Amino acid sequence: MNTISRLVLTTFIVALISACSTPKVIETTKLSDRDLSCESLKDEYKQAGQAKKEAEDVKGVTGTNTMAAIFFPVGIIATYSNANEAIAAADTRMTRLTDLMDKKNCK
Repeated sequence: MNTISRLVLTTFIVALISACSTPKVIETTKLSDRDLSCESLKDEYKQAGQAKKEAEDVKGVTGTNTMAAIFFPVGIIATYSNANEAIAAADTRMTRLTDLMDKKNCK
């Protein structure tokens, strides 16, 4: 195999591996949650909502996911599994924050 072929193959493999996006799974509960102000709770809620959106964006039919499914099917399964875990964690976090906001009578 010549140098150019190796370079092309290496670039393709790196691109394929990096294409498997893994959204961050957020913590559902933080020790400091009870001490947060209403404004801070709202900010945390927004961050959890953003994390959920990012996880949802990883799923679906995209060029990256299609290529990953063709060339690296295990990777796409792992990506979807991680995305589902991240969505569930964000939902749990948002529920917890809503409960705390209700208890503090946040508007």
